[in-house]
Amino acid sequence: MFCEKAMELVRELHRAAEGRLPAFNEDGLRQVLEEMKALYEQNQSDVNEAKSSGRGDLIPTIKFRHCSLLRNQRCTVAYLYDRLLRIRALRWEYGSVLPSALRFHMSAEEMDWFNRYKKSLATYMRSLGGDEGLDITQDMKPPKSLYIEVRCLKDYGEFEVEDGTAVLLKKNSQHFLPRWKCEQLIRQGILEHVLS
Repeated sequence: MFCEKAMELVRELHRAAEGRLPAFNEDGLRQVLEEMKALYEQNQSDVNEAKSSGRGDLIPTIKFRHCSLLRNQRCTVAYLYDRLLRIRALRWEYGSVLPSALRFHMSAEEMDWFNRYKKSLATYMRSLGGDEGLDITQDMKPPKSLYIEVRCLKDYGEFEVEDGTAVLLKKNSQHFLPRWKCEQLIRQGILEHVLS
């Protein structure tokens, strides 16, 4: 059936929960591209035949195939664009290092795009705020307080706070630290925010 494989790619992303990245469906994408190539070749031969022998009865078939080609193209672009939006959101959520489970679901081209986006964002952040730059990935939501209580989930070692004080982060230890210094470690799963 025309465009079924392309629609399945879109359905696959729609079924995935918001913020999750399903595995890249290389086989499905290849099948859609092969279908598009076959439709294009059939259209080319019918167009040549319609021109040479003046067969007007082929025009509706040619138009139908052309509409199928356009629909396959729209579905493929929607699939790839939605994946890029999800990958971009992962950079803001997890930071510059993605967990291996997420990297496993990405194609080589998507990993390349992620690395270029990461570098571009880092360059932009260095251009803000003077010599040290400004990390715009921190405080995605306005904080209610500047310091938070955190519990260490893994042994991390020494962690230096802005005033030069070193804090030893050991498993199950609790600390009262500046929010902006902890957010990246919370996203990485090293610390957890203790809610009173």
